Amino acid sequence: MAAPSMGGVSLPRGNGQTVRLPRGASLTDLAERINAEPAALVTALFHLGEMITATQSVNDETLQLLGAEIGWVIQVVSPEDEDRELLETFDLTFGDEESGDEDDWDIRPPVVTVMGHVDHGKTKLLDALRHANVAGKEAGGITQHIGAYQIVTELEGNERPVTFIDTPGHESFTAMRARGAKVTDIVVLVVAADDGVMPQTVEALNHAQAANVPIVVAVNKIDKEGANPAKIRQQLTEYGLVAEEYGGDTMFVDVSATTRQGLDDLLAAVLLTADASLDLRANIGQDPQGVVIEGKLDKGRGPVATVLVQRGILRVGDSIVAGDAYGRVRSLLDEHGTKLKEALPARPVQVVGLTSVPRAGDTFLVVEEDRIARQIADRRQARIRNAQNASMRKRISLEDLDAALKENRQLNLIIKGDNSGTVEALEEALMKIEVSDDISLRVIHRGVGGITKSDIDLALADDVIVLGFNVRAEGQATELANREGVDVRYYTVIYQAIEEIEAALKGMLKPEYEEVQLGTAEVREVFRVPKIGNVAGSLVRSGTIVRNSKARLIRDGAVVADNLTVESLRRFKDDATEVREGYECGIGLGSFNDIKPEDVIQTFELREKPRA
Repeated sequence: MAAPSMGGVSLPRGNGQTVRLPRGASLTDLAERINAEPAALVTALFHLGEMITATQSVNDETLQLLGAEIGWVIQVVSPEDEDRELLETFDLTFGDEESGDEDDWDIRPPVVTVMGHVDHGKTKLLDALRHANVAGKEAGGITQHIGAYQIVTELEGNERPVTFIDTPGHESFTAMRARGAKVTDIVVLVVAADDGVMPQTVEALNHAQAANVPIVVAVNKIDKEGANPAKIRQQLTEYGLVAEEYGGDTMFVDVSATTRQGLDDLLAAVLLTADASLDLRANIGQDPQGVVIEGKLDKGRGPVATVLVQRGILRVGDSIVAGDAYGRVRSLLDEHGTKLKEALPARPVQVVGLTSVPRAGDTFLVVEEDRIARQIADRRQARIRNAQNASMRKRISLEDLDAALKENRQLNLIIKGDNSGTVEALEEALMKIEVSDDISLRVIHRGVGGITKSDIDLALADDVIVLGFNVRAEGQATELANREGVDVRYYTVIYQAIEEIEAALKGMLKPEYEEVQLGTAEVREVFRVPKIGNVAGSLVRSGTIVRNSKARLIRDGAVVADNLTVESLRRFKDDATEVREGYECGIGLGSFNDIKPEDVIQTFELREKPRA
């Protein structure tokens, strides 16, 4: 078979062979795999209408399009496979439980995620369980962070710990809820007895069912007037949750976070569900592994990650790599700030000693040496950067190149927040805003901690808006931002940030105009006026003829001339600003003189349409 030729260059034919590439691979990476010249691939892609350099990160669709043209099947490796292959190069695996000795397997507490509709009392319920006040510290009483806590209860005379994860209660945090379900053994679905099943209730339920996690329903606010627990049970039967008293297998518990009614019953229901349907054991003999639930930058302690240990025993002094952060565990703290020497499976702890703040949902594992941890973290950083570069690159075809060069309608953002989960979720919510195809939103930097001078310097390089979520500008950053006119905005509630950015994007749109008809006039006679030209002696048939308004001339139902202007308007010998229906007037259309009796002059104006 002859080598395919595109744009005057020959390329090796694949004949359906598969090539595996990481996300954000460049044309040079592809050239190495298929034994081709990078310059030839650049030329071929140019021939397909895409302009990309040899070393630039390329998105998945473009790679697959090019591969299909020259007979290769391009398979872009998923992030999970990428990470697994990376760890295999260091002879490490994540999540594979080895059999080990029977003595190494130990019973662990259930991990419970609290889900439900916003303002149905999830955090207050958790407050009541742990005798704390979390909601009081949250902006607007809405959870902006993920918290993890371990509660000890008693069942049949035995002390039993239960780990609770509280997730943010706004719909933009779908991804975080889904991630919460992945580390979860049981979901407590909180439904307000006085409100009923709401959209986010169904959303949380779908996540739990997709993750195949048992559900316990907490019918909250039963102390309120108008509470109807029976109605909740009936509504949830439509979604496959049938209460035990109705012959189903889902435990429903009536609770009140305010009066503390039913809390012991809820904990008992969680433990009974765990005992009945789950074999909750973990291997404590293996190297520690788990999931990052939250990360934040603490002024005194530096990067702090809240992690959930899933296997092994995490100890002070361990070399740890969490996502693209690494370090040595300097100290372990529980949710009360008490120092611990070690953390057993299903124990949420705060880890101090990382070099940077990991993202919520990243996995962590303990390795033998700091050197290995650093190498894994560096490779992950490079991989994430390539994937981001590929996804952020706006595709410009040859056809719309001129338009793209003339006007780049893009809103650039820098997002800084007090913890990684909030930053990630806020970015995800903002990127989902859809306004128009010709307006794009780009996050050029995101991070945890206060807004620094380097953030403002980065914002100065391009027109960038800096968003601070629960953080403020530090040191000289405020002075520099004020002096250079950098737009820095501060938020404490997610809703406001999304609404304001959406409004800003809509403000970047070109205004849309609609035509509003003002009036029509019938030409009765045409007068020739020296130095002015033809003037139409007319009778206003409808509406109002307004001087300086736009006009078109219609003859026998067809438009003779468009985009004219009513340059002069007179009633007898006097100039007029407007002439109403039923009155006669003289209309001058500037230099346009092709006017005949029985023509119709139609006047209109363009009004800006409000954005939906």
